[in-house]
Amino acid sequence: MESLIADIDAMDAVEVFGRVKTVQGLLVEVIGPVRELRVGGRVAIETRLGNNLMCEIVGFENDHALCLPFGPLEGVRLGCKAIFYSHGGTAQPSDDWLGRVINANGEPIDGGQPILKGADHYPLRASPPPAHERARVGPPIDLGVKVLNTFTTCCDGQRMGIFAGSGVGKSVLMSMLARNTGVDVAIIGLIGERGREVQEFIEDNLGPEGLKRAVIVVATSDEPALMRRQAAYMTLTLAEYFRDKGKRVLCMMDSLTRFAMAQREIGLATGEPPTAKGYPPTVFTELPRLLERAGPGLKNSGSVTGLFTVLVEGDDHNEPIADAVRGILDGHIVMERAIAERGRYPAVNVLRSISRTMPGCVPAEYRPVLLKAREYMSVFADMEELIRLGAYRSGSDPKVDTAISIAPQLDAFLSQLQDERVTLDEGYRQLEQIVASVEGGGE
Repeated sequence: MESLIADIDAMDAVEVFGRVKTVQGLLVEVIGPVRELRVGGRVAIETRLGNNLMCEIVGFENDHALCLPFGPLEGVRLGCKAIFYSHGGTAQPSDDWLGRVINANGEPIDGGQPILKGADHYPLRASPPPAHERARVGPPIDLGVKVLNTFTTCCDGQRMGIFAGSGVGKSVLMSMLARNTGVDVAIIGLIGERGREVQEFIEDNLGPEGLKRAVIVVATSDEPALMRRQAAYMTLTLAEYFRDKGKRVLCMMDSLTRFAMAQREIGLATGEPPTAKGYPPTVFTELPRLLERAGPGLKNSGSVTGLFTVLVEGDDHNEPIADAVRGILDGHIVMERAIAERGRYPAVNVLRSISRTMPGCVPAEYRPVLLKAREYMSVFADMEELIRLGAYRSGSDPKVDTAISIAPQLDAFLSQLQDERVTLDEGYRQLEQIVASVEGGGE
C-alpha cells in the first residue's frame, strides 16, 4: 500500500505531450512545449506497434527536445505521440531485492516472482553526501584475498579500482570478493557484459551463498547506451538504499570503462566534440559524479565500500579513462597479463598497486614486515631479467641473494585458489613467517 501511495504521489497532475519530428540514427527529435521540459526528464513515445518506448531528454536544439531511447526504435514514425514526464528516473528498492537479478530499470530478469517495491523513491542520479558531513573511512575490511588484504589493505568505505586488460582474471577476482568480503550486502553491477557470461558468473563464480546477500544489476553489451549507463546509476542507488539502512555495503562494478563508453555514445549522438580517444567532456564530468556516491555515509549511518574494475584498452594503463579514474579513487589494484601467463592468480602486480589508506590502517607490528616484503620484491623485479638470463653471479650482492631465496615463497603467498578464503590476520601472519625465515639468517 505504501508503494502504491508513493506511485500515485509521483504521477503528474496534467499530461503534457508532443510529437516526433525526426529520427536520426539513435537520436529522436520531439516537438512540444519546450518550457515544460528538462534535461534528464523521461518521454514515452507511443509506437505504431502499440507499445510505449521510454526515452530520456539529453538536450535541446532549435526548440526541439533531443531524446535517446531505452530500447529499439522499431515502430517509431513521424508524428508519434510523445508523453512527457516531469520526474527523472527513480527506483523504489526494498529488502525483497536481495538475492535477485534485475535490469537497469529495476525489473527482475531471473525468471522469479515480481519484486516488491519500497515506499520511497530514490533518484537514480543522486548527489553524493556533503563532504563536511561525511564520516571518515572505518577500520580495515576483510576481503578474503590475501594479496589484497596485506599489500593493498582496504578500509570500510574506501573506493578502489581494479585495473586489468581483457582475459586477465578480474571477473574471477570479483567473484572471490563478492563471496568472501566481510560486509552485510553486496551490490554487483555488470555493465556491458557479454550475455553468455552473466549466468556463468551467477552460478559458477558467485554461487548460491554469494547471491543470497547480493543484488545483481545487469545491462549486456547489446543493450542501448542509456540502459548501460543507467545500470551503473541503479547499482549506486541500491548501494545508497542499504547504506541508509545502516548496512555495510560492498558495491562492485564491472566495468567503469563500459560506463564511459556508453556515455561517449550518448555525448557524440548529441553533438559533443570528441577529445582524448573520442571521449567527449561529459565522460570526465560523469565519472566523479558517479564514483563520489560511494564511500562513507553520513555520521552514524552505513557505508559503501566501492570496488570498480577498469578495462584498460590494449593493456595501456595510462589511457584516458584509467588515468582519470586513478585520480578519483582511493587506490588502485593493477592486474597484469604477464603474471597471468605465468599461471599466478590473482595476477596482481603488488609493486604497481597502492591503497591510499596505508600504512595507517595496518597494525604497527606488521608494518616493518610489509616494507621488507615490498623491498625484496622490488629488488628481485629490478634484477629479474639478469637472473633469468643467468647473468647474475651469486654472492655479488647479499640483498639480491636474499631476494632470490625468498622469491618462490612470496610468489606462492601471492597465489590463491578461487574457492579459498584467507582472513586479514592469517595473511599478515603468513607473510610475517616468510620474511622471518630469511631475516633470521641475516643478509
